[in-house]
Amino acid sequence: MIVRTGGSRRPGYPAAAAVFAIGMTGTTLPTPLYGLYQEELGFSELTVTVVFAVYAIGVIAVLLLAGNFSDEAGRRPVLLIALGFSAASALCFLFEGGLPLLFTGRLLSGFSAGLFSGTATATVLELAPPGREARAGLAATAANMGGLGCGPLLSGLLAQYAPWPLRLPFLVHLTLVGVASVLTWLLPETVRHPKRWPRPRPQGLSVPPEVRGVFAPSALAAFAGFALLGLFTAVTPSFLSRTLGVHDLAVSGAVVFSVFLASTAGQALLGRVGVRRALPGGCHILVIGLLLVGASLAVESLPLLVAGALCGGFGQGLAFRAGMAAVGGAAPPEHRGGTISAFFVVAYAGISLPVVGVGALTLWLGLRTAGLVFTACVTVLTAGVGLHLQRRRPAAGL
Repeated sequence: MIVRTGGSRRPGYPAAAAVFAIGMTGTTLPTPLYGLYQEELGFSELTVTVVFAVYAIGVIAVLLLAGNFSDEAGRRPVLLIALGFSAASALCFLFEGGLPLLFTGRLLSGFSAGLFSGTATATVLELAPPGREARAGLAATAANMGGLGCGPLLSGLLAQYAPWPLRLPFLVHLTLVGVASVLTWLLPETVRHPKRWPRPRPQGLSVPPEVRGVFAPSALAAFAGFALLGLFTAVTPSFLSRTLGVHDLAVSGAVVFSVFLASTAGQALLGRVGVRRALPGGCHILVIGLLLVGASLAVESLPLLVAGALCGGFGQGLAFRAGMAAVGGAAPPEHRGGTISAFFVVAYAGISLPVVGVGALTLWLGLRTAGLVFTACVTVLTAGVGLHLQRRRPAAGL
């Protein structure tokens, strides 16, 4: 798609969505490789989840401290900074020599994702021509989840079937970051009169008053859905290898990819379902997915795990895009980037905190039992959120 800006032809929202996808791909590249790092460095499952949590801490810190920075500095400069963090993260993994660089790489990756989450979403939405807003909304959320899913699929395939399993995935990603940087440079700026280097103003979880009624139920649904994503991106590869005896890294990456693929499919269905029904309905489907994941842990079944990934991911995607559409549509343009960033803060709290709990529980209960406790807790939470949304959706303005 091409839009006209200042008399010249420039890439439009599909190009911005491609940049978004490339940026998010880098954040999940290490997922199938954690087992290799464990063998090389000899750390525990708890350390894996802490490394994962460091990423989420980076995301949340950026969203809180600079989530609205692109509203003043402009979208393009912030996207380029995010790509710089992504490249720096890849270099840390490329020259990895122990836990310090792993932690640093994940923290930088979190900084990148934190900048991308609000800024890239706002860029895609703002580059949409009249009449294409819904399509751009799907492109933004699909780029987010699709990019997250492509990371483990790409690294799993390369690590299993190509040389240099701990190096080649990050070399490929650095190449993609170069392509994304060129695309970003060509994108039109959507912020009118951006300031050159405004001072970041920490916003906390500030949400404009007119958005709060929509924000609260949407963020609750995002928290529940991202908890499932955290389980798959941080713990599932270890469960596959240690409990199910699946040591093929490509299979591990494909299983993680399946949950994000299903999420993208759920997002695509929003236009037919509608925001009002999608938020509670997505939570209900997510509950079914969590029950399937729990059953897969109980009977040690790969097919049930994949079924849980597909069902849970579909429910997560349906609820996530509905929440994003509601929040993005209700936010005033001058606060859209900051409001979307606040939405992602709540979501990333869901993807990090419960997973660290699983890592801690593995020390006492083992991986399988810890996973069962996790799925039980998140199932109860998700069911409660779904019932709350079912009862309160008219009052919430959804």
